[in-house]
Amino acid sequence: MHRPIQLVRKICYLMLAVIGVPVNVLAIVVLSQGKCGLSPCITLYLVAMAAADLLAIITNVILHRINDYYFPLNFLSITPVCSVRYVLLRAAIDCSVWFTVSFTFDRFVAICYQKLKTRYCTKKTAAVVLATTGTLLCLKNIPIYFRFKPKVIIDNVPLFCSNKRSYFTDPRWIGFRRFEKVLTPLIPFGLILFLNILTVKHIFKVSRIRKGLKCQNKAPDHSDPEMGHRRKSVILLFSISGSFILLWLVYILYIFNVSSNLDEYSFYIFENVAYMLRNLSCCTNTFIYVVTQAKFREQLKSSVKYLVTSIVKFFIKRCKPTVSVSSADQGKTVK
Repeated sequence: MHRPIQLVRKICYLMLAVIGVPVNVLAIVVLSQGKCGLSPCITLYLVAMAAADLLAIITNVILHRINDYYFPLNFLSITPVCSVRYVLLRAAIDCSVWFTVSFTFDRFVAICYQKLKTRYCTKKTAAVVLATTGTLLCLKNIPIYFRFKPKVIIDNVPLFCSNKRSYFTDPRWIGFRRFEKVLTPLIPFGLILFLNILTVKHIFKVSRIRKGLKCQNKAPDHSDPEMGHRRKSVILLFSISGSFILLWLVYILYIFNVSSNLDEYSFYIFENVAYMLRNLSCCTNTFIYVVTQAKFREQLKSSVKYLVTSIVKFFIKRCKPTVSVSSADQGKTVK
């Protein structure tokens, strides 16, 4: 039976691919220039997040979803290749999530612990955190390769990926599945929510102290330069964290079987919406930068303008007519 959600799903993932790849590439290019008014530490985290989101779009949306919808039988369908796809897919999603956690913790330290900020919130520390996190998450996903068996064998070629029976019965696989759910996204979701609550409490506490000091000193009403300097960082933090929490919330509810009481069709819709919103989270950060960071908008405009100008010049040069002079005409000009 044709289900409207299937059509919505195909259109959604196609749009995610068309939008997600260029916006993340633009984010990487613009942020890498280091001209957005952000510290090298923040810039490195944002570049890493954009790179992880880009890989998630390529592996999960293009090579997995779109490939299966529109090109169901090709080289990527061979079982060993299919298994590698799943490993890369999970690693990309894990990195996207945990890089967001790393960024959130870095901003939490920068806002709430000024003494620790000078030692922890550095480009070197960020590089170590991101490299260590990425390496561990890639190693964690290697067992996924051995999870599958061929679904069919045609002309001695194993095709597609089907879960082995032991994946559902072996205690080791059962433990691994539970570990996966806890590691991504339950712990990250809880950590991001908890760190943001602590950050908000700290901001309110500091604001009350500063207002009290102003009242005691009867200082003139003017903006606090230190609070103004933090405001951009706080807005960026809450925008990224809030987007992550909202877009992953439905998937969290799906993991906890909140929708188990729904009928089959309603559960099918709920499941697909959960996955679509989860994948949408890989496309939103660049739009957040555009809205919240003025210098990022300026650099983005400059980059897009330069790209468009270069493309136009290239086509003008290629399409410019060339005048060829025949040998007879050349002879007429010689006296």
